[in-house]
Parts: sequence; structure tokens; C-alpha cells
Amino acid sequence: MQLVNRTFIFLGGLFGALAVGLGAFGAHGLKGTVDAQGLATWQTAAHYHLIHAVMLVVIGVLRGHTRSKAVRAAGWFFLIGIVIFSGSLYLLVTTDNKWLGAVTPLGGLLLITGWLCLAAAGVKLSEKKEELGPEPPGKSFRKRGH
Repeated sequence: MQLVNRTFIFLGGLFGALAVGLGAFGAHGLKGTVDAQGLATWQTAAHYHLIHAVMLVVIGVLRGHTRSKAVRAAGWFFLIGIVIFSGSLYLLVTTDNKWLGAVTPLGGLLLITGWLCLAAAGVKLSEKKEELGPEPPGKSFRKRGH
């Protein structure tokens, strides 16, 4: 399995755990400290965070079966999109710095771009009739047995 596959699967698991923890913190730890709008914003951040954490795992699995650059790009767009989109919302709620609201759409655009990369990969795979299968031997960053 390529290093990038393990990386996306590892980061997806890590980001998923973080999303669940932050979601629970928002539901229990922020009650009484932020208003209803702040709680709703936090919930939105945690929701998108978790969905895209799962997608990082999916990307990692897909990368084990196709060399598609679009699939790899989708993973990086999702990763950076989570940090910018959800991260800016978490910070907006906890710091009340309103200017962070202007950063959030950039993260959203990155998440959308990730989905479009997946769509493009699907079209390309269907055009080439490329069968999903394991990476060819020797294409891994690490040699077997080391």
C-alpha cells in the first residue's frame, strides 16, 4: 500500500476522532457559554468535519486501487478544506472574531473542489474503462519487507 494511502486513512481516522470529540464538546461543553447561533455554527463545523474525515478514509482506500491523480487531489482538497472550513467555524465560535466568517467560504470551495475531483475521476475511469485493482508492484514508496 502506498504511503499516501496510509496517510489518508490515518488522517481520516484522526480527523474523524477529532470531529466526534469536538462535536461532543460543542454539545456539552459550550452549553451556557455561547448562544444558539454559536451552537448551530459549531454543529455545522463538526458535521462537515466528520463527513469529510470519512471521505479521507475513502480516498485512502481508492488510492490503493487506482493511480488517478484526481482521486489524490480530492484527498488533499478535503484535508485542507476541513482545516479551513471547520477550523474557521470552530475559531469563530470560540474567539468571536467575526472576520473568520470571511475565511470559511474558501474552505467550502476547497471541499466542493474535492467532490468535483472525485466526479472527474469517476468520468475518467468510466471513459478509460480502467478496472479498479491494486497498485502494480514496485509503485509503492516503501519496499516490501522493510
